[in-house]
Amino acid sequence: MTRNVQDIVKLALEEDVGSGDVSADLLGEGNVEATITIRESAVICGVEYVDEVFHQIDKSLAIKWHVMDGSYITINQEICSINGPSASIISGERVALNFLQTLSSTATQTRAMVDKISHTKALLLDTRKTIPGLRLAQKYAVKCGGGVNHRMGLYDCVMIKENHILKLGSIKSAVEMAVEKHPELPLVLEVENLDQLNDAIKMNGIDRILCDNFSKEMLLSAVDMAKNIIPLEASGNIDEGNIVSIAETGVDYISIGSITKNINAIDMSLRFS
Repeated sequence: MTRNVQDIVKLALEEDVGSGDVSADLLGEGNVEATITIRESAVICGVEYVDEVFHQIDKSLAIKWHVMDGSYITINQEICSINGPSASIISGERVALNFLQTLSSTATQTRAMVDKISHTKALLLDTRKTIPGLRLAQKYAVKCGGGVNHRMGLYDCVMIKENHILKLGSIKSAVEMAVEKHPELPLVLEVENLDQLNDAIKMNGIDRILCDNFSKEMLLSAVDMAKNIIPLEASGNIDEGNIVSIAETGVDYISIGSITKNINAIDMSLRFS
């Protein structure tokens, strides 16, 4: 159990349970068995978070999983059972399902995109467009869905974008400063046209070039220009409708914010047996 999972769960329970679950007081004593059932097909993610929710509520609760993170589950399957005091189960129900539904949604959307481009060499990357407080959780969900993590935050990778270039005067100045100040970190440069790409591939110190909002035709030219020189990432206005054609241009990576930002919770329910 990581400290981040413990801390996030603690905050979620404080937000929901507060000073105590007044509705659970109605249930009295006595143990029950409850099951969580999935109502639509999905890739499961969030087992550790659900376990932590119920164990922070009541360490006596026993949870048995029939699946693991990364499993693809079809509609109306029971994915876990919980045994223990009914009041404790009810108190943890909503927070547990919130984590499970949200993270499974990210994993499911990621898997759908990964499957679409599996015949190409392109890898699917996430972005920083995550739900506040759930950065690590959603990045983990992306991996459960078969995707690859981009930078975790603003601290583990230098990424030069248009505003950096505008402020520093040129791509060359921005790259040289980044290499000088942070030689130990990977460097990703965003370019907006083929002329910028042509300049960038002649520079040292860049680990990957991000082609922002390039058309398919521009990407084909970009791949030809950068072949055997530097990896390319495509980003901007990419969705399930055009991801295949983008991947088939030959780019190495495709980054999509929607897999963590535009999500619809997977339909699940918890019921007493």
